[in-house]
Amino acid sequence: MMRILVLGGTGDALQLARRLAGGHIYSLAGLGRVPEDLHCRVRVGGFGGSEGLARYLVDEHVSLLIDATHPYAARISANAAAASREAGVPCWALRRPGWIAQPGDDWREADDWAGLVKLLAAFRRPLFTLGREPLAHLDEIPPQQFWTVRCLDAHAGNARARVIDARGPFTHEGERALFAEAAIDVVISKNSGGRATEAKLDVARERGLPVLMLRRPELPAATRVFDSGAALLGALEDWPDALAP
Repeated sequence: MMRILVLGGTGDALQLARRLAGGHIYSLAGLGRVPEDLHCRVRVGGFGGSEGLARYLVDEHVSLLIDATHPYAARISANAAAASREAGVPCWALRRPGWIAQPGDDWREADDWAGLVKLLAAFRRPLFTLGREPLAHLDEIPPQQFWTVRCLDAHAGNARARVIDARGPFTHEGERALFAEAAIDVVISKNSGGRATEAKLDVARERGLPVLMLRRPELPAATRVFDSGAALLGALEDWPDALAP
């Protein structure tokens, strides 16, 4: 029997894992909730870099590696590509398209955290939707700013920061209420793409607010690249015993 290993951690990856038959493997880094309703096996934790992942592919007799990690998980994607080459296992990548600025958008791009901080200097009430990274900088908040940080992890925050632990999808109504309550004057985001967290961009446009956008990293080549989970599932239909009945 062929065996598939899915490197997950995104909503798209979880939808894929829910379709996999028993015997295949869904791998998570360990952040967030671990699903319990899957037919396939669930593995939690790292592999020890590309060499460790290559050994795992060989030891578990994996026939296909699927990189369905977050678009900003560049290190994991690089390890997947290297392990694929070392183990001689094809690597398929699920890479959803990023968002595209619409008329009325005011997007300002940065390459890293330092670039975002420079762009942020002119604002007072930012909403961070970058994940965990702002949590490491809560003691560096300028005195004129109050941060609202939304991520998956519960965190105490401090006198100048409120941390909201929440998972999408987010609605337009919910985002409008948050923006109004917190007096948000700028949004800081990754260009993650997808529908689950897009409402914040629509509300920023409605309110005439700028969005500080972290540019996507360059990702390595893969054996095949898919721009949607539906397209990848369609390709898996040609693999015997890949999908649950």
